[in-house]
Amino acid sequence: MNLTRFKRATSIDPDFKALIEDLDSDLRIRNGLMMDIYDKYNKIEAIETVIIAYLDNEAVACGCFKAFAADTIEIKRMYVQQHARGMGLSKRILSQLEEWSTELGFTYSVLETGSKQTEALSLYPKAGYVQIPKYGPYVDLPDSICFGKSLIKK
Repeated sequence: MNLTRFKRATSIDPDFKALIEDLDSDLRIRNGLMMDIYDKYNKIEAIETVIIAYLDNEAVACGCFKAFAADTIEIKRMYVQQHARGMGLSKRILSQLEEWSTELGFTYSVLETGSKQTEALSLYPKAGYVQIPKYGPYVDLPDSICFGKSLIKK
């Protein structure tokens, strides 16, 4: 497979919607009934900042962000289909989301992942994220792990 392109899109993009269905299925397998709690926090409203990765014109990975505070974004819905893992797509999507957010004037990024998302727990520290205290709806969720990163170039 060859990477053909990354696309900036919105949450109404049908490829993004299909990838999110795959993501939710994957999370349900990993997390079981715990997903009944997390599902309410994984709703994607109208998001204008989505990145989709394509291999041979097949949508195989995605991520998005939304404003969290005046200067802060929250990374959401990062996912790479099983057959496309190990190619560095998540790292490239994360980098593009960060770049896009700085174009819009944001200077800090936060995100939440679960203790069973081993790929995410490996990716984020390598990308410069540090663990931060749990925030917002994740404070009382035992499997939540939160990360943050300054987006200001040093």
